Amino acid sequence: MDLSNQKVLVVGLGISGMAAARIAKRFGAEVVVSDAKEEEKLGGEPETLRKEGIRVECGPQDMDLLDGVDHIIVSPAVPVRVPLIQEAYARDMDVESEIEFAYHIAKSPILAITGTNGKTTTTTLVGKLMETAFPVVGLGGNIGVPLSEECLRVGEGGCVVAEISSYQMEATDDFRPHVAAVLNVTPDHVVRHGNLDVYQQMKEKMFAQQTKEDFLVLNYDDPKTRGMAERAPGTVCFFSRKAEMNKGAFVKDGVLTMRWNGKETAILPVKELQIRGGHNVENALAAMATAYLAGAEPEKIAEVLRNFEGVEHRIEPVLSLDGISYWNDSKATNTDSAIKALESFEEPIVLLAGGDDKMTDLTDFMNLVKEKCRALVLGGNAAARFKEAALAAGFPQDKIFAAGYSMEKGVELARAAAQSGDVVLLSPACASFDMYSGFEERGRNFKDIVRSIAGKKP
Repeated sequence: MDLSNQKVLVVGLGISGMAAARIAKRFGAEVVVSDAKEEEKLGGEPETLRKEGIRVECGPQDMDLLDGVDHIIVSPAVPVRVPLIQEAYARDMDVESEIEFAYHIAKSPILAITGTNGKTTTTTLVGKLMETAFPVVGLGGNIGVPLSEECLRVGEGGCVVAEISSYQMEATDDFRPHVAAVLNVTPDHVVRHGNLDVYQQMKEKMFAQQTKEDFLVLNYDDPKTRGMAERAPGTVCFFSRKAEMNKGAFVKDGVLTMRWNGKETAILPVKELQIRGGHNVENALAAMATAYLAGAEPEKIAEVLRNFEGVEHRIEPVLSLDGISYWNDSKATNTDSAIKALESFEEPIVLLAGGDDKMTDLTDFMNLVKEKCRALVLGGNAAARFKEAALAAGFPQDKIFAAGYSMEKGVELARAAAQSGDVVLLSPACASFDMYSGFEERGRNFKDIVRSIAGKKP
């Protein structure tokens, strides 16, 4: 890509925006970065970019930022509804997301995974699977590494695996992964997108530009994703944990199985998976199908699946103490994800939940809490509404404890409520921004506190 003699405006100074700005500069562009936050709230990032020859403008975004601009790259944290982007559209300017910018500079095929839940586990697993088939594999997108950075690093002859969020698809037009996978669609990010229909439309944009030479892996067990096949221009491959597919990935007699182009291949018995829960069987099926269609060999797929232990913050075992096991599921930032975690355990659960409330319906979640949990420890902004929903579901009031805004107090309350043989599970069903910079910081804080208790024990 040659951006010589072009002026590029990057909107949003997150890690994706910074990566896009640096790459555009490398390709010869005059680069300006704009962030609506005041500079003192952005740490040292603005000054770092300025030293690299990139102009940075912080604070209110005046429309004159668009003057003379040839190309606009939008960070995923920035909604396209902000006035600056709306004015750019009104002027018929060239606007794209960092994900689409990455696609335009990519010289190797992109495999893209989206869905409300399971993205990180599946993306990480696909990355490991593709390492068996390509000499260089990139892993980026919503997983914490800018996709543009990874596409540039991989270059030709490799493969790039991308975790894609609905936020990242807003400002895209021609993003086209060779293999796309949609795991599920449940209510989430309604505040950003307005309603569930728009949220689903953002998911579907990921495969809208595919052709029959490309593949779309869809969850047959989810009615919303199953229905996407009707609108798919690419070749559809279903996966199912519950039904045997005429063509696709499924469980047959307890074995992960791939049936494609008239050939059936048994990959691995489900019991040999190390990742826990029915939802992780689905993630394994999706990853298996994606990797198979992208060229991985069945024997190598089986080997990776057998040895994959999962990802940090997703039903992650921490330690056992006094017969109580502690599990970190901080990645559960919505009720559907927390439900999957609860369903993964047969033991009685003491659940730590709450945080930055997404205001989704709590009925199914609290009905399962009543069924599976010995006690409920609530914290953060969501605590009052979660308590009200728990009581409405019939959960005993004397088994609900308030941790306020203290993870340490939450762990202490959970430990006191648990009995030998129980599980103490952090699965918040909420975002973390009322207390932490992200779910990663929340999960690590939980683990540190649990380990400090174990360290203090005589």
